[in-house]
Amino acid sequence: MRILVQEAPFDAGAELNAFQAGKTDMGAVVTFSGLVRDLPEAPLRHMLIEHYPGMTERALTKIAEEACARWSLGDVLVIHRYGQMAPGDQIMMVATASPHRKDAFAAADFLMDYLKSRAPFWKKEVTADGSDWVAAKDEDEEALRQWQQGS
Repeated sequence: MRILVQEAPFDAGAELNAFQAGKTDMGAVVTFSGLVRDLPEAPLRHMLIEHYPGMTERALTKIAEEACARWSLGDVLVIHRYGQMAPGDQIMMVATASPHRKDAFAAADFLMDYLKSRAPFWKKEVTADGSDWVAAKDEDEEALRQWQQGS
């Protein structure tokens, strides 16, 4: 398991290659990369992501450990950036390796839902009109309820 919280950009292809290297006992690797998206109502100048060092890494590790306990996983990678990012920049990447694809997909989906809603990151969108902190969304909370009910 590898958990990285960093300001610097990362090379998703290189990270994926390193993650899957030598995993001859795994039948599936699933990855997801999150990007900063522009806003339809006002062009995004940048997004600012803040976090608490130490606390954030512990929270991400706990989420990854829960995924490993729920599914048959051989490895997990979570990379999440902080700092200022422009539209199109990578924010994060999740990778899961499992002997079987269903576990790899389910674990990646679970990790994304928890990272989006429970990881201690705070996001501010900055446009020409001002700035706003990104609020929690009802659909994200519903996704978490589904996992808690055993989906």
